[in-house]
Order: sequence, then structure tokens, then C-alpha cells
Amino acid sequence: MIEQATSDDISHLADLLALLFTQEAEFQPTREKQERGLRMIIESPGSGRIFVARHDREIVGMVSLLFTISTAEGGAVCLLEDMIVRPDQRGSGLGSQLLQHAIDFARTNGFMRITLLTDHSNEGAIRLYQRHGFMLSEMTALRLHL
Repeated sequence: MIEQATSDDISHLADLLALLFTQEAEFQPTREKQERGLRMIIESPGSGRIFVARHDREIVGMVSLLFTISTAEGGAVCLLEDMIVRPDQRGSGLGSQLLQHAIDFARTNGFMRITLLTDHSNEGAIRLYQRHGFMLSEMTALRLHL
């Protein structure tokens, strides 16, 4: 079952983000930061949505979309910020279900594009995203931490 996350889910979502951030080259898990960011999204639905996959009431995966405006598209677009499925649930199709739910949500709500970043070495994730219509971009991500 896939549904919108609530404030009651924040602790479990932070656990998933800790797992995700140990797999990514540029990020380190910091529970306080992750919980603060999750709360900001959940309590401000105009800024984004977090969807969770539950199995027997337990959260086993998540995907988050953040909303912004694109001058290139001339309208609202989404950033797929985080997506993670617990390792023991991978290969079950759950990642595809979560991703498709996010795509359907964006399409139904008039968003014009979803953009995401993933590590170059995460070939499994890249294949998953490409199966759902995402294409590699010529753009390069740059960051300035403030």
C-alpha cells in the first residue's frame, strides 16, 4: 500500500534516509537534520509530498517530491529528492510502484517535469529510472553549501 506520509512516520522515514545516505557518496546521515527536513515537507504540503510504501503497517520504502517553478517549462515542476526501498524488499517491484505513484501524482496535479539526481555509479537506480521514462541529462550538478 502506498500513501502520503504523516508526522507519525518521521522517525521511520529518518531510518530509511540514514540507509540511503550511507549509500550515497556526497551525504552523511544526521538524524536531527533528516527529521527536521521531513517535518518541514510533511507540515507544508505546498512545498512537496512524501509517499510511503507499507507492508503489514510497516514502512518499507519512500519517495519524496519537492515543488518549484521552472522558467524553462513555464510552470510547476518537481524534484525527486529521496527514494529508498529497504534492502530486504528490493527486487519485489516496490521501487517501481513507488516511482510510478510519484509520476502519477505529478502528472495528475499538472506538474510538467520531474528532475532527480543519483550517483553515477548507482547503475541499478539509473536503470529503474530509465525504465520509467527518465533520460540522462547533459546538465551537471553543482553545489554550494551555505
